Order: sequence, then structure tokens, then C-alpha cells
Amino acid sequence: MRAEPKPLIVVVEDEVDLANLIASHLEMAGMQVQICNRAAHALKFLQRNFANLLLLDISLPDSTGFDLLQELKQADINVPVIFVTGQDQETTKIRGLDMGGDDYITKPFSYPELVARIRAVLRRAESKADLNVTKNVRVNDEPFDFCGAKIAPERLEIAFPDGTVQPIGRKELGILAYLNANQGTVITRKALIHSVWGIHADVRSRSLDQYVVKIRELFKEHGLDLSAFRTVHGVGYIFDPKGVSTEGR
Repeated sequence: MRAEPKPLIVVVEDEVDLANLIASHLEMAGMQVQICNRAAHALKFLQRNFANLLLLDISLPDSTGFDLLQELKQADINVPVIFVTGQDQETTKIRGLDMGGDDYITKPFSYPELVARIRAVLRRAESKADLNVTKNVRVNDEPFDFCGAKIAPERLEIAFPDGTVQPIGRKELGILAYLNANQGTVITRKALIHSVWGIHADVRSRSLDQYVVKIRELFKEHGLDLSAFRTVHGVGYIFDPKGVSTEGR
């Protein structure tokens, strides 16, 4: 019987002794730990590695925990975050939670409580991920129209005006959903790959293009006009149903 993989917790804490003590307790609780004493170190690590959760101090030598969380979001790196800090002001706590923090713990704290809170956030994150079809689409997302076809994420189906209803692949669904959510904007191949497969996915542009070909062929089979969905050569794609752009024409 295979053992359950240990969750990787990134501890961003500049107090070395405290960081080591946290790591010791988390490892005893069956977790893996990566310590980062600077925000830049944490950002670099998370750009290259997957982590299950981030324990994040607010006051760091080279930045703040708030700024680091914002940088992660801008880089499309989504990881559950628990702020662990000595700052107990209500306004600071509210800011951390409003920015997307999953919990906020003030120092000093008990290690059993810290472990319990980490496990609670990990359970919530796992449950939330259960609804994901792709990185950008969940099964409870609302249906949407794309060039005359109606796509239903909850059933992974696409319905055409001729009455045909058929299954749609997860990646094709993710591509159409991202294009639909970014109408009139040129989307690079890399941005599309990151949004559908994830930022750490090893997917090449050629693979993406093959999925796009499948989408075009599917719509063509049912006589739908895809002129609003255009290739921008050397860059990526644009979905422009309102005709606001000349790109790809």
C-alpha cells in the first residue's frame, strides 16, 4: 500500500530560529518543509516548484508578506496562504484576509493549533480543487455561448444550433472558457497554456495548437462561423465577437 504523499509547506520567516522550530513541528506532524528567509527566495522557489501551502510572515527584510502575495497572484501562482505574524491589528488582519489569505495566526501561537489550522486549510483547498475541470474551469461554472454553440461546464457538453449535443474535452473547454472571458484581447500561447494547464505544466505551443485545430474542426462540422476566433501569427489568439480589434484579420 502506497503511503500518502506529504504536503509541502513553504515557511517564509526571517527569524531563523523560529523558522527552524516551525519546520521541526511540521515535520513531526508528517509534512515536508521548505524554509525561505526572504520574499525573493520564496518567489523564486514557487516559480519553479509546487507547494501545498504557504506560511507567510508580513514583516520581511526585503519586502512584505502582502507584496509577496500580490507578486504570486500576478505570476498566476495560486497557493493557499496562512499569515503567521506578530502584527495583531484588526486592520492588518482584515487586509490579509481580503487579499486572499486563507487564515491569519498571530504570534505567539501553539504548535498543535498551527498544525490543526494548516490541516484545515489543506482540506478546504483539496475540496475546492475537486470541482476543477481544468485550472480555469469548475464544474459549477455557468454555461456560456461561443460562436453560436452553448457550452455547459457542469456536463462537459457542447450544444450546437442544429440540435446536436456532444461531450467536449476538458482542455478544449478550458481554452474556450479562457477565450470567452478575455474577449477582444490578444492572448499569448504561453498565457493560454498557463491558464488552462497551470503555470508549471510542461506543455508546448504545438500541443496547444493541436487542441485549437480540434476546436475549429468541431465547429466547422456543424456549420458555425469561427471568424471571430483568429490566430495572431507569432503571438497567439484572439476571440473578438464584437469586432473591436483588427488583429489576426
